[in-house]
Amino acid sequence: MKTVVLKFGGTSVGSIDRIKKVCKIIAFYKKNKNKVIVVSSAMSGVTNELVNKSKLISNNFDTAEYDALVSTGEQVSCALIAGRLKHNGFKSRSWTSWQLPILTDGPHSSARIKSVGIKELNKYIKSGGIPIITGFQGISDNFRISTIGRSGSDATAIMLAKFIKADECIIYTDVDGISWLKSNAAYFSSRCKVK
Repeated sequence: MKTVVLKFGGTSVGSIDRIKKVCKIIAFYKKNKNKVIVVSSAMSGVTNELVNKSKLISNNFDTAEYDALVSTGEQVSCALIAGRLKHNGFKSRSWTSWQLPILTDGPHSSARIKSVGIKELNKYIKSGGIPIITGFQGISDNFRISTIGRSGSDATAIMLAKFIKADECIIYTDVDGISWLKSNAAYFSSRCKVK
């Protein structure tokens, strides 16, 4: 049985309809007897909206609070994906980065992943579950949420694939104008073999 990490970006999960389509992709991999781990970005535009709110509050918004704020978008999309998968009869749940944990070092907003805890995650996968994990974030040495910069969800997926020893990490990108799964958008993927 192959272990596959699937990562979905903000435009791929940018609406409820798109989240439903993403869940069809996830179901395809699960039905084909793969162990599936999902990493999701925030819904399109949500992180920018949160950044703008921080600027309206303060011109010098605290960096630790900034990371706590902007990391909330991924929690929303992960909960929605897990909720839809459960609706469709799959065992699934959302995981925030601190629950694994994904440990980081470096400054807020540009931290780097140094390790990923996989013990509980492996138990959940072995029980048939599909974990939906927040991208873009981890937890620092002083137990604060830290973000790993824009496009950090790709880095999260790749590092998670490395630590879990996945066979493949597939990063989906949403492209307008091409029909796939009866939608107005196509999902193209980049694949990388994990060594």
